[in-house]
Amino acid sequence: MSELTLDEAFEELVSAEDFLEYFAIDYDRSIVQVNRLHILQRFNTYLEQSILPEVYTARRLVYATLLQQAYQDFVHSDALTEKVFKVFHMHEPKEQFVPLSAIKVGS
Repeated sequence: MSELTLDEAFEELVSAEDFLEYFAIDYDRSIVQVNRLHILQRFNTYLEQSILPEVYTARRLVYATLLQQAYQDFVHSDALTEKVFKVFHMHEPKEQFVPLSAIKVGS
């Protein structure tokens, strides 16, 4: 798939493995298998936070570097620690005390 331009690649590539192979990044399949969505989301976050160069070769290098960084985040950590998705930022339900005297039967 390396013959695709960046724009074509982003339309054609669907899996984390596709992206890693397109950018020629060596990866451990077992890490990607467990964290593929987290890696792609982190890659997207890095892209959103970056100022991307106009020059094609420079932009391609930035994309490859950011994808490598996203992958490495999960080589050295895990999804629970990295908290990529909103669900990981939600707080645990809090217990509320309701005194027995506050409970009324009937109307």
